[in-house]
Amino acid sequence: MNDRIRAKEVRVIDDDGAQLGIMPPAQALSIAEEKGLDLVEIAATATPPVCRIMNSGKYFYQQAKRESEARKHQRHIQVKEVKFRPKIDEHDFQFKKRNVERFLNDGNKVKSTVIFRGREMVHSEIGRRILNRLAAELTETALIEVPPRQEGMTMVQILSPKKEHAAQKPAKAGKDKKAKGSDADGAAPPAPAAPQQKKKARSPAPAAAGDGEVKS
Repeated sequence: MNDRIRAKEVRVIDDDGAQLGIMPPAQALSIAEEKGLDLVEIAATATPPVCRIMNSGKYFYQQAKRESEARKHQRHIQVKEVKFRPKIDEHDFQFKKRNVERFLNDGNKVKSTVIFRGREMVHSEIGRRILNRLAAELTETALIEVPPRQEGMTMVQILSPKKEHAAQKPAKAGKDKKAKGSDADGAAPPAPAAPQQKKKARSPAPAAAGDGEVKS
């Protein structure tokens, strides 16, 4: 930047994007200083290197902001571990399977480990059956990245998520609820008929003057 640019000639772009051509860095720096700006080398590997006249503070701030946003959108895949025992009962197996499925749906890999103790190693095929069953029951969400293999006193299998399931997110419950009294099809009940107003009885017309007189 500025007087640190060592190339003999540079291609210069003005602060408004206009091409100023090829010139020595000293000449380009003089133009930048007249505008109160900096000369920043933006393509050092080009021939000749490309420099731009700009506000360097704003440029480096925006560059750091873009890099920060890019890091936020990067997904860090973790490897979760779920441990099993050869004598695991059905309830515990289902509980651990749900944990494995949850990790996979979050986009993580899962290391499923069967731990043997003492003479249990004689029946290592039990651990293989557990891991094979786990993979078989999760075929819709998991891919077998590493099949069951013996590692000392353990047997290990690594499952990775299927992309289409890892990308899905549980749908949120709808905010709108059906109104009370709606029928099975969801149609709103008919509005009640407006009450009919009773007609007021007309009072008899007053007698005309003289109708009540008795003739002599």
